[in-house]
Amino acid sequence: MNLILTPAQLSGTVTPPPSKSFAHRLLIAAALTDGESCIGNLAPSQDVEATIRCMEALGARFSRRGGDLLVRGLFTDGAPHFSEPPRLDCGESGSTLRFLVPVALAVAGEAEFTGHGRLMERPMLPYAELFPAKGIRFEQRNSVLRVKGELKPGDYALPGNVSSQFFTGLLFALPLLDGGSRLVSTTRLESSGYLDMTFDALYGAGVTVFACRSPGEAGEGFSVPGPQRYVPFHRVVEADWSQAGFFCAAAGLGNDVRLSGMNEDSCQGDLAVRDWSEELRGGDDLSIDVSDIPDLVPPLAVFAALREGRVTTLAGAARLRMKESDRLASVSRELNALGARVEEGKDFLTIRGVASLHGGTAECHNDHRIAMMLAVAATRADGPVLLRGAECVAKSYPDFWDVYRSLGGRIREADA
Repeated sequence: MNLILTPAQLSGTVTPPPSKSFAHRLLIAAALTDGESCIGNLAPSQDVEATIRCMEALGARFSRRGGDLLVRGLFTDGAPHFSEPPRLDCGESGSTLRFLVPVALAVAGEAEFTGHGRLMERPMLPYAELFPAKGIRFEQRNSVLRVKGELKPGDYALPGNVSSQFFTGLLFALPLLDGGSRLVSTTRLESSGYLDMTFDALYGAGVTVFACRSPGEAGEGFSVPGPQRYVPFHRVVEADWSQAGFFCAAAGLGNDVRLSGMNEDSCQGDLAVRDWSEELRGGDDLSIDVSDIPDLVPPLAVFAALREGRVTTLAGAARLRMKESDRLASVSRELNALGARVEEGKDFLTIRGVASLHGGTAECHNDHRIAMMLAVAATRADGPVLLRGAECVAKSYPDFWDVYRSLGGRIREADA
């Protein structure tokens, strides 16, 4: 779907969709119980549907009751049994894939994973190095990942500077084993805010994990007793601060957009956008370390692009090269196409603010966050922006264009 966005002032109050990151974690925790859980405020998106689909393949059952999702845990009738390896289609969801590799090993002892888009190209090296050393088969061929073997209690060490998602996957799986385990990062553990969400989901399901080293250091780790039982729960998914980032950027660029329904005390790491938005409103040059908040780079970049006369550096961003797109390349390429001044480095962006952007053609690169970044940019362009591939917002925010239009955004579908 190609859209033409005509510059217009946005105005109104918006509540971003429920947090996709929280939803993944609550769905997995609920699916690992031995009873029925209830999850409220769960919005449909392609990534969330991927996690539901995969947990169904492992034996959980899902049904709707009004606005709630009921989850019948896969241990409700005892340990599940499989006549053949479960097949898990993760769509384009990196979270789903990385979270569920250890979970599938703990539950089924083997599984086959598939995905779409760039998913099966995204880094899996921490698991690829860890599991064979533990006697577990880990083999990827023709975009199919096969794992087989017994996940045993013990010590697990892996780098923390690739993605905290590998830690989350093990933190969900290790409590199911018949003895205690220790999980240690061989580097500084990045994106710790995402692990806070993991702990929130675990604790809410009655699972205990203990920190065993100081945070922010190589050697940081966690002690995981086992075996533990996941207990059913009733939780509500809170609104997503990473999606709120785009509306914060829009407000910072002069649009009269206000947020509502946000948890101001959230453990979401992307809550940091609230403070960084205030910093970006100021007159100083800034350097922002985004290693713990990589999903905020697109909204921060479009905000910084229009800080006329000021320089903003977004550093510690190497992991963005293996998202739905190479986000360092796609952010710089598409903002520059609209008249911004963005310099792309190996692991950073340097952004020299300009007074305004101009109309033109921009590509979404099949990346939901690039599409939403460009929607914000269009509000400060001097002419229409033709946006190619705008349907990709369905990955995380299916009704984004309806919300954008309700705020006064001027959209029409381009001729094919």
